[in-house]
Amino acid sequence: MINLDRVAFEIKTVGLYDLVLQDVRKDAGKNRVSEDEIKDIMSKNPQILEDYMQTNVEYNLSNIHLKDIHTDDLKDENKLKAQEINANFKELKELEKYTLDFEQSATLVIIFSIEFFVLFSVQYFIILLDLKEWQWWIYSLFASTVLFAWLYARKQSKLYAKNNTKYQEKHTYTVKLLKELEEDGVIKKEDLMISESDEHI
Repeated sequence: MINLDRVAFEIKTVGLYDLVLQDVRKDAGKNRVSEDEIKDIMSKNPQILEDYMQTNVEYNLSNIHLKDIHTDDLKDENKLKAQEINANFKELKELEKYTLDFEQSATLVIIFSIEFFVLFSVQYFIILLDLKEWQWWIYSLFASTVLFAWLYARKQSKLYAKNNTKYQEKHTYTVKLLKELEEDGVIKKEDLMISESDEHI
């Protein structure tokens, strides 16, 4: 469900993918690479495509480069399949964020940021407000927030794993439905491809 022509173009021209482009240049052994060379390198080194896709997820950009299927002219089973595909596209886009490893997710960064803020506040109350006689109560409160953060992070980690599995299963099933419609001559996948993103600045 990804448009490799678009991927190669964006790696070459969009600043968001500069780190990926550096890896491509390193792999190619030269500074200037064409879009065809980028596609060739991606076929030999799948990690390049993985890095591109991960960058998209980190920046809330979709790796689903297909537009919805027009269903007005379709009938019966084909129409139902197309409608299901369109619904799956929407759900897959919502689940994409869970394809990241939880350790690399924004959720974990937020949890640590909050804990750092709480620790700073604890120190502020104890030192600047001269609450040394209350310090064990305050540290106990901080310890309870650490425990809460750990439990919350554990719960989110399980949620990521569960939704990642759901994403992979739905992705595989949707690709199967697309292939069936294409084999029946109902759609042409290349006609559904979105060639560029309007979300890049």
